[in-house]
Amino acid sequence: MTEHAQAKHPSIGTLIAVFVALLVLLGATVAVAEVDLGGPWNFAAAFAIASIKAALIVLFFMNIRYSTPLSRLVAFAGLFWLAILFALTFADYLTRGWLAVTATW
Repeated sequence: MTEHAQAKHPSIGTLIAVFVALLVLLGATVAVAEVDLGGPWNFAAAFAIASIKAALIVLFFMNIRYSTPLSRLVAFAGLFWLAILFALTFADYLTRGWLAVTATW
């Protein structure tokens, strides 16, 4: 096998460190669920923790960090498309209160 054909992989130590980080973030998720931070801060904290966990899983366990630029581009395009879908859904949800809905039965 040539040097260019060898695939890079994270070391066992890196995978264990990521696993421990995921366990710590799991504990943080449980703690945020149990504590009332007031207002929208519970959602913001839970969303931030979930985003970090998803990034760790994608980067290390799905090997995006060590993959080819094309694979990284495809992963980024998928995340960008997901962000567009969330933004459009959230925009629709926010504009629902503008309409006066009355039943005409």
